Amino acid sequence: MKRIVQLFIFLFCTTLFAQQKPNIVLIYADDLGFGDVSCYGATKVKTPNIDALAKKGLKFNQAYATSSTCTPSRFSLLTGKYAWRKSGTNIAPGDASLIIPTNITTLPGMLKASGYKTAAIGKWHLGLGGKEGPNWNGEIKKGPLDIGFDYCFVIPATADRVPTVYLENKHIVNLDSKDPILVSYHQKVGNEPTGAENPELLKMKLSEGHAQTIVNGISRIGYMSGGHSARWKDEDLAVDITRKSISFIEENKNKPFFLYLATNDIHVPRSPNTMFVGKSGLGPRGDVILQLDWTVGQIMKTLDSLQLSENTLVIFSSDNGPVLDDGYVDFANEMLNGHKPAGIYRGGKYSAFDAGTRVPFIASWPGAIGAGVSEAKLSQVDLYHSLAQLVAYPLKKEDAPDSFNQLPALMGKDKKGRAYIIQHALNGTLSYIKGDWKYIEPGKGPKIQAVTHIELGNSDQPQLYDMKKDPTESKNLSLKNVKKVQEMARELNKIKNNQESRFL
Repeated sequence: MKRIVQLFIFLFCTTLFAQQKPNIVLIYADDLGFGDVSCYGATKVKTPNIDALAKKGLKFNQAYATSSTCTPSRFSLLTGKYAWRKSGTNIAPGDASLIIPTNITTLPGMLKASGYKTAAIGKWHLGLGGKEGPNWNGEIKKGPLDIGFDYCFVIPATADRVPTVYLENKHIVNLDSKDPILVSYHQKVGNEPTGAENPELLKMKLSEGHAQTIVNGISRIGYMSGGHSARWKDEDLAVDITRKSISFIEENKNKPFFLYLATNDIHVPRSPNTMFVGKSGLGPRGDVILQLDWTVGQIMKTLDSLQLSENTLVIFSSDNGPVLDDGYVDFANEMLNGHKPAGIYRGGKYSAFDAGTRVPFIASWPGAIGAGVSEAKLSQVDLYHSLAQLVAYPLKKEDAPDSFNQLPALMGKDKKGRAYIIQHALNGTLSYIKGDWKYIEPGKGPKIQAVTHIELGNSDQPQLYDMKKDPTESKNLSLKNVKKVQEMARELNKIKNNQESRFL
């Protein structure tokens, strides 16, 4: 009897200690701009659930993704290492091999080692499988479960790339072995219709690219055949991802958990659920903003209903800035109605200008983080080190080499935040923000992207902007401030050459 009582006390104390660690929910939107939600100034579209999160939490005005495109931002977030330090981390094709090494400790791996149950749900886009790529018809041996996640339910790449199926843990969901999946990004496979050959079958016309295999009336990047029983319906993506996220929370309500909820919204192709079609007045792009807001609301309702809100840190952000026409004719430009996806900032997705990486960022933890607005500078690469500090995980020197401890800023205790910000654009151009100054290194490539009409920030000359006086980056001051340009170029090169470290 005595042993039973001792065991009960031990288990009770262990559970109590475990739950002192907060649950962590990271809701990662896709292509959501700084001005796309109403708590950041949008007036033409309303996002009440995201606004409620901001109202009771801390809203950051100077928070940045590390890159202006998806794959590298996600790599940096999960590894604590700038993606531009590693080759093969550009926008990944749908059949890419896993780009995160399995022999390092990742953000989810660190939290798993700290006693957390970890899940990746939603968009992945970081590759799957070994050098040979993923085996779609069998066990996928390298994926989220191999870099620290206990559970995954993911879109392998993006919704505009094949294969259009879900991966749950190590297998494709609902796959019929008699109808195997074949994928190629080099040549057509099978007899599936394509956007180029059968435009009459499309329910969403094309503006550029995305002209290969048609699935659910939408043509994609890449060729696919087979897997018909496993194919998703675009209109159900948000609902499926949200339901799986809720199930994970419910199943792990009695232990610390980390949920990486990477939504597909508001990435193309924008095909909202019937709950949201036509509701925004801004066309499909506005409708999927409402859909994203619904997802946030469902997660918060779940936390409330399970009485987990007081012990859960919820972080909401985006992988990069906004884009309107990104390959499909969904009238995103024509139906703006005065909406400004990037707010006052210049550029957008793909760009070296600030709208490429300056994104919404909200941290909410009732009782621990006070409500308000912060001007502290944050980079998503710092989430790794900051959360390690939160859960008292001792980082090794090789862990998260570019990640700094910004927990005081995240908690609202530090008003300044990071000493500098590094931004990474589509063509590899780096920008360096320190104090009020922003330096963009010379870079090759077009000044304006042909289809999206986004200013990319490329120039064969250095650029220097005073972000306090000129947040729209309209006046290049490099010729008037040669010494400042030289100083910032030297500092950027020092960081690029690994001569600056969080351990110094």
